[in-house]
Amino acid sequence: MNSFFFLFLGIPAIEIFLLIKIGAKIGALMTISLIFLTALIGLYFAKLEGIKTIRTGVINLYQHKNPVYEIFSGASIAIAALLLIIPGFITDIFGFLLLIPFTRKILINSLISRNVNNRNKHDKTLDGEIIEDKKDEL
Repeated sequence: MNSFFFLFLGIPAIEIFLLIKIGAKIGALMTISLIFLTALIGLYFAKLEGIKTIRTGVINLYQHKNPVYEIFSGASIAIAALLLIIPGFITDIFGFLLLIPFTRKILINSLISRNVNNRNKHDKTLDGEIIEDKKDEL
């Protein structure tokens, strides 16, 4: 409940507070133009990073590799584009951090390693395959 409350009420409240404070320092028109400028620049870089991710994913598919990193990277680029469209400075910071390949790789590697560690701790199943030599004949 606390994370839900913070996500949907706390972040917009902080964003509005920052917009008011920054608007008081640099002016309302400059603040609005800065919001539009960060959205346009962010979406441009999201497009470039998305194209690079699709390219590397297709190359991995041609080499018969699983494009796991590219799938997570594409999802994080989409989230970054959404964060950059939302007006505000905190969401723009998180959006730009998701667009930078270095920080995106750190985030994806931590999520994958955490998922693998949790699966290894709680998974007690044994995978196997049944191979029969004799086929049923009529």
